Amino acid sequence: MKHFLVTVAGVFSGLILFFVGLPLLFFIIIAAASRQPATPQEAVLSLDLRQSLPDQEAAAPFAFLNGKSLSTLSVVSTLKRAAADETVKGMLIRLPEGGLAPAEADEIGAALAAFRTSGKPIIAHSQGLYPSGISTATYMLGAASGDFWMQPGASLQSTGISSEDTFLKRFFDKYGLQADYQQRYQYKNAVNGYLYDDYTPAHREAELGWMTSIYQSEMQVAAADRKMTPQALTSLIEAGPYTAEQAKASRLIDQVGEVEAAQAALLSKAGPEAKLVDFAQYSASPRTKSVTPGASAIALIGAEGEIVTGTGAKQGFGGGSNIYSDDVAKAFYNAIHDDQVKAIVFRVSSPGGSDTASEQILAAVQAAKAAHKPVVVSMGTYAASGGYWISSQASEIVAEPTTLTGSIGVFGGKLVLGPALARFGVDLHRLSVGGQFADAYNSGAPFSPAQKAAISSWMDTIYANFTSRVAEGRHLPLERVQAIAKGRVWTGAQAVQLGLVDRLGGIQTAYAEAKRLAHLPADGPVLVKTMSPKTSPLNALSHLIGMGGASLHSLSTLMQVLSDPQAQALLQDVARARAESHGGAMVLAPNLLH
Repeated sequence: MKHFLVTVAGVFSGLILFFVGLPLLFFIIIAAASRQPATPQEAVLSLDLRQSLPDQEAAAPFAFLNGKSLSTLSVVSTLKRAAADETVKGMLIRLPEGGLAPAEADEIGAALAAFRTSGKPIIAHSQGLYPSGISTATYMLGAASGDFWMQPGASLQSTGISSEDTFLKRFFDKYGLQADYQQRYQYKNAVNGYLYDDYTPAHREAELGWMTSIYQSEMQVAAADRKMTPQALTSLIEAGPYTAEQAKASRLIDQVGEVEAAQAALLSKAGPEAKLVDFAQYSASPRTKSVTPGASAIALIGAEGEIVTGTGAKQGFGGGSNIYSDDVAKAFYNAIHDDQVKAIVFRVSSPGGSDTASEQILAAVQAAKAAHKPVVVSMGTYAASGGYWISSQASEIVAEPTTLTGSIGVFGGKLVLGPALARFGVDLHRLSVGGQFADAYNSGAPFSPAQKAAISSWMDTIYANFTSRVAEGRHLPLERVQAIAKGRVWTGAQAVQLGLVDRLGGIQTAYAEAKRLAHLPADGPVLVKTMSPKTSPLNALSHLIGMGGASLHSLSTLMQVLSDPQAQALLQDVARARAESHGGAMVLAPNLLH
């Protein structure tokens, strides 16, 4: 009887969702679309970068409900559209008080430079710039506007780049925890915080290497916009911090004023009927198609997040936080079978993940090339470790100067909790049936010598597969790849010199290269077909209806938890630790952009 009642409850809940929830969902979508007002004839766009942007449009089915409709790519494409739109007369940018991801600032900064060539004014307004994250990237973006304002009384405290890492070795020793990990090789430092109490020489070298490369790149770009030499700008920046008034006197910014004054200055230039228009609203407004039907197409396939096996459709509402190998592979095969598609731009922003999932995606890239459809990778903030694996055999690789890439290596292991828990009267005991490796990933004891040897051999195989894929794809001798790999992270600027990347640029550069490789006219009409994996609302509801009654009861609480950034970070850490403890090798870069 109890089972019958649970089944009836599940069916009843499903019917409610189908007959009430689904029409309500469609009503919300239609209402949201109908609320988009027309752009006035004299518009100043207002782009607020004080909340973080994803690199790409979210793949989750109900992402539009959280209000975050913009991404780095949509900002870039909308800026290109706005530059040619006669109704758009200028642009206001609200800068964050902390750091932006350097490659994001590179991409948006280049789009702003292109917007400025249309003769339309831009003002970037800051309420202060503080040493949180890589704030020099935010300064660089402000400089790219050509008219950099700061609020009175604010301060410019961005005087360089710093990075802080937590080392837990002494804590582990004190409380009896043991980190039983292996790395390939010395620069693969994602788990160094567990293994050591300070930077190893290789760890220090690697971090200072990418930090210096990013800093020099940002100073060079910002100096050109501020009409200074890189040396002069660097000296001024490092002599800080400054008040807003001091920053203006030192020519680091252009004006001191409230944001309302910046708005008024732009509106007065735009015309007597000018109005301020939210950038996201303009981005979502209807536009006319300028490409004729039947024109050749370039497929855009996006991949953002950690790389995992499976499909996002089975993840319900949360399917957009990872790169699911089944979904990305399917998008490639859809592009392969689409006769209109002549080339593929593969946008990758990922620190890596599963080696097997990476290999599945790489096989799809190879299949596209075999079908005579060139694949151009456009790297975002990250394309490291597994993110480089899936990029390595593209026809061409394009990266921003400050993209973090490389990290060609692997690590794996487990945290041993048994001795620590025993101090508190908690004992872990295990039973297993089968071979000696059956209980290798239990948390009560370290790996046995035989288990450690087996893991070592397995990781050597993964590393060999990784480096051989890179050598083949980049047309480099294997010995050369092994010498520059060893798990080290490189910036895009460094990777070009090493032969790991072909050229520097953003998504527009990638489109141009895709046209060239597909022998399409550089100025001819080409349709961009977005074929990025996306979970449909119907699929999400279908899986939701399949839940048991208890799952449905806890759904609202779960959604609240998942909307909390701290909870999301914790869940990602738990998921990663769980993958490691179940034997999953990780081709994953360390978290560098804190």
